[in-house]
Parts: sequence; structure tokens; C-alpha cells
Amino acid sequence: MNIHKTAIVHPKAQIEENVTIGPYCIVGEHVIIHSGTILEAQVFLDGWTEIGRDCHIFPFATLGTVPQDLKFQGEKSELKIGQGTVIREGVTAHRGTSGGGGITTIGDGCLLMAYAHVAHDCHVGNHVILANGIAMAGHVTIEDHASVGGLTAIHQFTRIGRYAYVGGASAVSKDVPPYGMAAGNRTKLYGVNSIGLQRKGFSQEAIENIKKAYRLLLSSHLNVSQAIARIEAEIDSPEVRYLVDFIKNSDRGICK
Repeated sequence: MNIHKTAIVHPKAQIEENVTIGPYCIVGEHVIIHSGTILEAQVFLDGWTEIGRDCHIFPFATLGTVPQDLKFQGEKSELKIGQGTVIREGVTAHRGTSGGGGITTIGDGCLLMAYAHVAHDCHVGNHVILANGIAMAGHVTIEDHASVGGLTAIHQFTRIGRYAYVGGASAVSKDVPPYGMAAGNRTKLYGVNSIGLQRKGFSQEAIENIKKAYRLLLSSHLNVSQAIARIEAEIDSPEVRYLVDFIKNSDRGICK
């Protein structure tokens, strides 16, 4: 371990080999940091927080502090961050609450840009990009490979589907379906994130199936239930089945 002499690390914190802790960092009693992770200067880690292997955390990030939830009564709750995730300057991520499952999670290979906020009981999937200044309310779910533009506000209990793209300065108050491209205050759905899907290696056939489903959803003058029935009858692919399941399981409804 490489721990700077000015860092304050609780003797009961679990620090694995090859961890670097820079100047003036503070690491609390219940924190676990796995091998290869780097804490730059003045990082604050508190509570029951676990940081996976090979993460890189930049100055003034504050992770694992108590949630901003008036119902929180000091109960044990967790923040868990996967491996290979980069957390830039000033990012905040809070622990969960007993009413929301008791844990906040951030997956593998994510990039959280400066001043992004991950609230209590949120679940951020793998390979997610959150741009500068994003504000997530509690209980938000962002699925794998989604990207969210800077200065976006996300309403509590909202979901953003896998491979979706949300433009900057948006206000997300309803679910954004997988593979979609949404923006605005409140967010509207503008079509398929085609470029993103191509970059992620989706086949042309898969992209065309998704586009056909979106045309039925957005451009057919059908309501959501009617569009889903048509999609299920006309298109059979794993990507589209996932899209249909996501919409069927939406509690807040989807943006359109």
C-alpha cells in the first residue's frame, strides 16, 4: 500500500494490496478498498462503502455519507462500487436507506464526471457514463451502457434503459426506454440511439428490429398498449423483447 502520511485511515478499514491513498484523504472505519484502486488527494470515504478493484477516484469526491432522506434514522446501509470505475472531482454518492433496500450501487467500468450526484438507493449499471453535474434523486435505476448528458435532473424512481442516451440539461420524469434517445424538459423520446448501438457492436439486423419497434411506438398513432401488441406480433428478437418487458414493467410510464 502507498498511503500518504497526511491521509487519515481508520485502523479497521480494509485496504488491500496496491491501493494508493493520496494526501489528506479520509477513510472511515467500515470502508473496504480493493487492490489497484487510486485515491487522489482529499477524497472522503465514509460508512459501509466498498470500492472495487482498479478504480480511480479524483479529489473532493465524497462517497458513502448518509443519505439526504428525512426518513433515514441512522440505520446501517451500504454503497458499493464495482471495478474499473472512474469517479471525477466533486462527485457525491450516498448510502441506501432501509426503505429502499439499504444499498446504493455503481457498477463496473463506469465514468462519473465532475460533480455528478448519485442519491440513496440508486442503482447505476455497468459501463454507464454520467456527465458533469448530473443530479439523481433517490431510487433511480440507470441500466448498463446508458449515457446521460451534463446538468440533467432525474426524478426519483425513474429508470433509464440499457444503451439509452439522454441529452444534456434534460429533466427526466418518466422512464427512458432501452436503446432510445431522449432530451428536453420534460424529456421527449426522439428515436433510436443508432450511433451508440453501432459503436457497441450491435448488428444491423438488431438495429433495424429496434427501429421498427420504435416506429410502432412513436409514429403509428397507437397508444402504448396497442403499440406493444403490434410489436410483439410483428417483431421477434431478444433486443425487442427486452424493450417490451421494460415498458410493461414501467411504474411511472415512458417518455414519448
